[in-house]
Amino acid sequence: MMTSPMSLFDTTTLECSKLITQRYSTSFTLGIKTLHPRFHDPIYAIYGFVRFADEIVDTFHTHDKAGLLERFRQETYQALEEKISLNPVLHAFQLVVHRYHVDRSYIDAFLHSMEMDLEDYVYDCDLYKEYIYGSAEVVGLMCLRVFCEGNEELFERLKEPACALGAAFQKVNFLRDIRSDFHDRGRVYFPKVDFLKFCNQDKEEIEADIQADFDRAYQGILGLPKGARLGVYLAYIYYLKLFKKIKGLPAAHILAERVRVPDNTKLALLLSSYIRFQFNTI
Repeated sequence: MMTSPMSLFDTTTLECSKLITQRYSTSFTLGIKTLHPRFHDPIYAIYGFVRFADEIVDTFHTHDKAGLLERFRQETYQALEEKISLNPVLHAFQLVVHRYHVDRSYIDAFLHSMEMDLEDYVYDCDLYKEYIYGSAEVVGLMCLRVFCEGNEELFERLKEPACALGAAFQKVNFLRDIRSDFHDRGRVYFPKVDFLKFCNQDKEEIEADIQADFDRAYQGILGLPKGARLGVYLAYIYYLKLFKKIKGLPAAHILAERVRVPDNTKLALLLSSYIRFQFNTI
């Protein structure tokens, strides 16, 4: 059977998003591979979209980042309106948005948080929550739309845990990257935290908040469709491992060195997670 030109274009753009994911995140790629194959392309497409926006604000320092982000925003909206884009990342993303009925408000919130990264904010509690929602929680909600495949009752039941999981991941990233965020970008996301006076008490308060997010997220993972559960659990267990490693270190270490989970540990986590999944313990 011949492949139609439009079908070939769709497939090619989705493959571009897969390539972007593979180049930028080995951990995320590993997690996607453990999802049911029907979820691979849509989750790659979501990652490609959020990665490109993130690259604009975090990497393209010799360019007009505000101008590039605004262009990306307008091209995103145009792709959603016209259901086509010559930008392969945006074309793949709009396919997913329309197929899985991803809320436009999630996209707006995400792009708003990316725009916030262009400013030198001193984050209070409200701004912090606003940024976390747009940069992380809505990404979890986009993925949840895919996993629920139109089951609105399931989506509504899992919304809060999905937001908690996205928030936990983002906050762990902030804690891990507190040094580079401050030195490279002049940012400290945590409210009322002075990087130059960051101490163990500050760290412990942040960790208590992150632990609460992890606790809320876990029950939601157990409620996911089976085809999504292992992949999301693997991401959960990886970030939990990273979080526990950070918790075991003093604040001075976090300020001096970026904490990592070695590749052999990631593979061990994958194996143990797969065994638990096979025995229906997750």
